[in-house]
Amino acid sequence: MQTGQRTDYPSPAYAWYMVILLTIAYVFSFVDRYVLGLLIEPIKADLELTDTQIGLLLGPAFAIFYATMGLPLGWLADRKRRTWIVGFGVALWSAATAASGLAKNFTHMFLARMSIGVGEATLSPCTMSMISDSFPKERRAKPIAFYTMALSVGAGLASLLSAGVLAWAKTVDQIHFPLVGEVTAWQFTFLVVGLPGLLLALLMFTLREPAREVQPTPGDGNNLNDMLRHVFSHWRTFLPFLAVFCFMTVLAYSQGWGAALFMRTWGWEASQYATVNGVILLAVGPATVNFAGWLSDHWTARGMEDAPLRIALIGVAIMVVTAVPAPLMPNAWAAMAFFGLNTIGIAMTSAVGVTALLNICPAAIRAQVVAFYYMCISLAGLMLGPTTIAFLNDHVFGADMIRYSMALLPALYGIPVLLMSRLILRRFVERSRALEAAA
Repeated sequence: MQTGQRTDYPSPAYAWYMVILLTIAYVFSFVDRYVLGLLIEPIKADLELTDTQIGLLLGPAFAIFYATMGLPLGWLADRKRRTWIVGFGVALWSAATAASGLAKNFTHMFLARMSIGVGEATLSPCTMSMISDSFPKERRAKPIAFYTMALSVGAGLASLLSAGVLAWAKTVDQIHFPLVGEVTAWQFTFLVVGLPGLLLALLMFTLREPAREVQPTPGDGNNLNDMLRHVFSHWRTFLPFLAVFCFMTVLAYSQGWGAALFMRTWGWEASQYATVNGVILLAVGPATVNFAGWLSDHWTARGMEDAPLRIALIGVAIMVVTAVPAPLMPNAWAAMAFFGLNTIGIAMTSAVGVTALLNICPAAIRAQVVAFYYMCISLAGLMLGPTTIAFLNDHVFGADMIRYSMALLPALYGIPVLLMSRLILRRFVERSRALEAAA
């Protein structure tokens, strides 16, 4: 029940300072998460790893805790000091990234990647809660959009920063790192991108904890069991719906092999791939996300009930028709052009996922369903994307024929989604209308 307008929000300037700091942390998380994909070849050679082991490091090692910790950390964020949770999380993933540069074998690297996943899992649940408690309802959309923009901006900056470090490392014969000694270029890269996060973690501990809104009392029908019961009782709607966005994450995370593809197929250095890929992500991602959001609102205002999901499926079609031929192109620049178009599809689908989901969620369990959605698509993407490419490399096509592995994956997972499009849209509209009728 509404008890009146809150007056204990922080000042707008301080609230935005908090949002900017959290967004910087989100960008840092992308740098630390994606840098491994740019260093596959030297790590594989120095640690004597197989493509399957690299796939496990890119996917499951990170996913084990990153995806599964979202729900319990969301519960914790509702009860404990969120600024401290984020501070400890940033410190953990930053230290683990630096520790990756000291790994001597697969086990060391696997444990480091698991720790990065645990640390990064703290950020978004706490951030969304803190933004909600720092801005009135009518002014929350902009800070949430600003934070989520880091999805594309962070990935692009991660590529550019990593490219710069890799390019510089090649200009020196020996690299000496304080307290560590002589290191290789890939070890130096992990150290230099990981350690600055420890300073950011200290800033997180200086943030004031926003005053909380009154929490629902137990027994209101909005606990975890109620959410799971609702989702599974309507699995005919949620399962095909999730398939759309799981394909998006599977394809996106499979592109962690992008640097290896361009090196093995066309001889590009990882730094060259990272530079071009970073520019494409920054040029295409944010613009597409904003356009998809505008188009969803525009179509919805004109009476299209399934507007956000229809846009997501258009994105799936773009992903399939561009990702299949991209690695089969005769030269690297033609391939990169197709991957640029592919980025449009990924951005379109990712932009409207939660918007569509909210149309089929009861208000009482909305936040938990969103957390469940992120858990499912993260697990699917991280567990299937990198590892499918690794399996196909090691057991079907061979490591040097990675282009065929990357061409097969979008057809394997994307075509079934396109074939189910009419069913997915129909179930979505039926569930949306049922909720409106029950309101």
